[in-house]
Amino acid sequence: MPEPLIALDDPRAADVRAFLGHHWEFTRTHSPPEDVHALDLDGLLDPAVTFWSYRTGGQLLAVGALKQLDDHHAEIKSMHTARAARGQGVGRAMVTHLLEIARERELARVSLETGSMSAFAPARTLYTSAGFTACPPFADYAPSPNSTFMTLALTATPANRTAAQPSPTVRAIEVE
Repeated sequence: MPEPLIALDDPRAADVRAFLGHHWEFTRTHSPPEDVHALDLDGLLDPAVTFWSYRTGGQLLAVGALKQLDDHHAEIKSMHTARAARGQGVGRAMVTHLLEIARERELARVSLETGSMSAFAPARTLYTSAGFTACPPFADYAPSPNSTFMTLALTATPANRTAAQPSPTVRAIEVE
């Protein structure tokens, strides 16, 4: 079986755009229009956004992005896992990767917005298990009963690495 790989990717790539189409459809299906906060293609190309994909043997299984809000705070954006890969540790691997990158950037906090509806319960469970807790709206978000806001305070170096061992931007990962 090929090694899974999380790497920087281009949201304009044909397979990524098709994959993002599923993400955008999911958010539009389960959220009212005023509470769809998924970045469109132009939003993902913003210089403040860094975009990654998770692939196994070239097959795209997940995407995720970090949007730099300021020098100390970033937001997880566009997290989406292929339906067939859900429950296999792929989403957890992407969240872990995004948090490692945030630590490498020496950010103090990572936040996110996800839906409050039942369709988003697996996402909220994943983020809670990664240490995120509920918080008030941040950045330009307004309070909404359809949104759940979460945040995680970071330390500069994860417990399993020393500052002298930075992790690469592109890496093979282990799936739980």
